[in-house]
Amino acid sequence: MAHKTQDLSRWALLSIAAAALTIALKTTAWLVTGSVGLLSDAAESVVNLVAAVVAFVALKVAARPADANHNFGHQKSEYFSAIIEGTCIAIAAVVIIISAVERLLNPKDIESAGIGLLVSVIASMINGAVALALIRAGRRHRSVTLEADGKHLATDVWTTAGILIAIALVAITGWNILDPIVAIAVAVNILFVGGGLVGRAAAGLMDTALPDEQRTAIDTVLGEFSTPDVMFHDVRTRESGHIRFVQMHMLVPGDWSVQRAHDLAERVESHLEAAVDDLFPTIHIEPIGDPRAYEDWRLEETI
Repeated sequence: MAHKTQDLSRWALLSIAAAALTIALKTTAWLVTGSVGLLSDAAESVVNLVAAVVAFVALKVAARPADANHNFGHQKSEYFSAIIEGTCIAIAAVVIIISAVERLLNPKDIESAGIGLLVSVIASMINGAVALALIRAGRRHRSVTLEADGKHLATDVWTTAGILIAIALVAITGWNILDPIVAIAVAVNILFVGGGLVGRAAAGLMDTALPDEQRTAIDTVLGEFSTPDVMFHDVRTRESGHIRFVQMHMLVPGDWSVQRAHDLAERVESHLEAAVDDLFPTIHIEPIGDPRAYEDWRLEETI
């Protein structure tokens, strides 16, 4: 089955536009209020912009077809995007913490809180709409870059909500200390988001096996074709961007013709592709009675 990677970079352009607009809005809110919490929110939007640009480049590269130097395609470029985004998030968190600690040491009143709240709510609504669109597109097209960017924007929405609550509480209670405390909490949350993105990307770069759901679907298909004369073992899986790979050994009687074994392998591959989206199966045929087919270095699971 032929697979072609789609160019999903148009979604990243949507994210870039949203990030640029929300930076302008949140910076305005910070300048009006002087809130370090809103400053932290604006700083995270800068990270969103950097991440969106990196995502755009990564998606452009991922859409390139396989070539002589990249025989399996360029889909792993999406993981580099997530790692860069996670690093930027960590840097932004450190900047936020430094600003918040300085405000703890030197408290300052928040001014024009109502205007700041209004501007930030508008920015948050924009981020929320774009985040939903990116997450849906990421899941539909199995793009780790789009889904990560969407989840990051969604986290930004919750971050803004927390900051707005803090500003409202400061306005009501007069406790200015709540502003930097919430900013520090925001920074810690951002660090967790960045760490999660980096961890997921690292797992992809390390060729981590497919999740249990997909592996169960694969095992179910192999079980349907397993008989006393046909066995499967050394089943290995990995994921590269939205493309999934599985390779295995199919053991058949040694007196089978090459054509018969090949025809069965084609049927198995066809059923595997139907059971798991974007799956590239590779089957190595071996004689079931040959001891060399059971060498110890292979995976021990046998269906």
